[in-house]
Amino acid sequence: MKQSREIKSFIFGQYFTDGLRITIGVLLPSLIFYHLNLLSVGLTISLGAVCISIADTQGPINHKRNGMLYCNILVFLTALLTGLLNRYPVLIGLEILVLCFLYSMLSVYGNRASSIGTAALLIMILTIDQEAISSNGVWKHSLYILCGGIWYMILSLSLSQIRPFRLAQQAMGECIREVARYVKLKADFYDIHSDFDENYKKLVAQQVIVHEQQDSVRELLFKTRIMVKESTPVGRLLIVVFVDIVDLFEQTMATHYDYQAIRNTFGKTESLHEFNRIIIKMADELENLSYYIISNDKPQPLYDFRPELEKLKAGIDKTEESGINVLVLKKILINVRNMLNRVEKIYAYFNQQQISNLTDVDYSKFVSHQDYDTKILKENFSLKSSVFRHSVRVSLMCFTGFLISKLFPVGYHSYWILLTILVILKPAYSLTKQRNIERVIGTVIGGLLGALILYLVKDQTSRFILLMIFMVGTYSFQRLNYIVSVLFMTPYILILFSILGANNINIVKERVLDTFIGSFVALISSFVVLPNWEYYQLKDIMKDVLIANYNYLYQVAQKLSGKTPDITSFKLVRKDVYVSSANLGSAFQRMLSEPKSKQQNIKDIHKFVVLNHMISSYTATLIMNLNQYESTIADISHIRMIRKSLYSLSELIKAMGVTDFKELEINVPEIASVPNRSNDSKLLYEQLELVNKLIQDIQKLNKI
Repeated sequence: MKQSREIKSFIFGQYFTDGLRITIGVLLPSLIFYHLNLLSVGLTISLGAVCISIADTQGPINHKRNGMLYCNILVFLTALLTGLLNRYPVLIGLEILVLCFLYSMLSVYGNRASSIGTAALLIMILTIDQEAISSNGVWKHSLYILCGGIWYMILSLSLSQIRPFRLAQQAMGECIREVARYVKLKADFYDIHSDFDENYKKLVAQQVIVHEQQDSVRELLFKTRIMVKESTPVGRLLIVVFVDIVDLFEQTMATHYDYQAIRNTFGKTESLHEFNRIIIKMADELENLSYYIISNDKPQPLYDFRPELEKLKAGIDKTEESGINVLVLKKILINVRNMLNRVEKIYAYFNQQQISNLTDVDYSKFVSHQDYDTKILKENFSLKSSVFRHSVRVSLMCFTGFLISKLFPVGYHSYWILLTILVILKPAYSLTKQRNIERVIGTVIGGLLGALILYLVKDQTSRFILLMIFMVGTYSFQRLNYIVSVLFMTPYILILFSILGANNINIVKERVLDTFIGSFVALISSFVVLPNWEYYQLKDIMKDVLIANYNYLYQVAQKLSGKTPDITSFKLVRKDVYVSSANLGSAFQRMLSEPKSKQQNIKDIHKFVVLNHMISSYTATLIMNLNQYESTIADISHIRMIRKSLYSLSELIKAMGVTDFKELEINVPEIASVPNRSNDSKLLYEQLELVNKLIQDIQKLNKI
């Protein structure tokens, strides 16, 4: 059943939908013009569609439209310029140097602008092949490219308008699935046999993925007018579900305690095993929810958790009767029960006839807004900018690939070398290394598969059917799993060339050889030409995460002082913690893939990552618990401890070179000066003390 659900989720999901759309957009022009005996024209139009599909990234419809429109303009002008310069190798070499640099610099404006630059570079590389435009002429060739781009843009926007909520549903389903995986990792902390440090490592890595998915959903929901401004039932439903999923994710972080101490104290009881089992089932419930949302069906819950929660409570009570203090277990039980109630609440939304009107919240504050000021470009014209260094590297290496293709007999389709360099070369060495390995493995396996198909399948109709299957696979996996995408891509290209009458064996050899050459050039360059090691970027990322945790911890101080923070401001602070923590975790993961000689203070940085994750998790726990406590449990000892923690954190931030950082004031309320001796008050103080200890542990990592 689980396998069938996985297959169905993939078929109804965003990646397969993207694959089908791109395949239709690319294949249809060639088929139509083939029947008109104008195959070369059809292939050129299809090429334009391929380029514009690169800029068809996920996001609001108006952003997609604008991105594809600008992409069409740049692709047309680049194709025209390259066609005019094609007979002059020296000028082509100069064009490669200049355009590779300029188009790579577009990434300072975000992923969409970066994809537009990549599409323009792709058409430049493919147009260098003089034979491709000899039959049509430069202007006709460029206009056919433009027609293909416009055709694909119309197709994509039309499909988006037909089902305006579908993209958001698919993204929402993927987001919930990643949250479910995060919840399962949290369950492992209650398994006394699991590796504690390895759990943290996986948890930090998964938090990065969850953040990326949440950011994607925010873009689709909060930047789309039809979702926020118009009172459509589906739009309201998606927004309230997403808000609850984000809150649920925070609650998941809030079920964070001193797990080592909990294991030592309660490891021999059944309580930890029951917590592990219930939390895993909760994750299954979330996966079930994601399946129904992706399938565009009404969700049906899997479990009734009430009997299991009663059993768990009875077990905790039994442990308490034996004389062990079980206050921590009771707090965890409350958090788990609240999380399950929120899951039930999300399911209930789908059974309501009407979702109540949304609160008057400025949702635009929760999404990043890209500034396209030319000052940003000017500011990045410096060797200190990682984008500038990457752009120089792309420019020089593509020029090197062009020289290799002209000076050495590497084959008729030597532009594949440039394509390989362009696709593999990434700003970070670790990403280039990963993409390099995936490209080589995918090409070799795909080449063998393609050669086998061409040897066994002689019927042209059968080959064409296989071509369509491989096309869909290529475009479905290009944003999901690159190695699988390349594995599909290579047979697809080989079958395409065989249909066009090329020599199959030579094409296979050439494809593999060019891939190896391009991969080698790209990998060496990322190590030698203006390398961008993560260590140099980490200090700024560390500053950001410390400031975010300071502002988050200040929310605890506000609650202890008797103030209720504005809900929007609180959620923005919480979002900053997630974003900065995800950036830190992602940078650390990339650093682990770099050469050992470039991994400076790796153990200390790993401790820093884990300790900061623990601080944000404990802060979330404190906020969650304070919402449940009565205000009277706070006393002067709590205020002193939170002040001490905030002061230590501010001193740490200043010590890392943040000159414009300002400490926030804490107003002392009229509270008891005598310490409160209730169990809740004691647990609150212990949690505050633990946060302070974590901050002191970070201060000790002065070598970073």
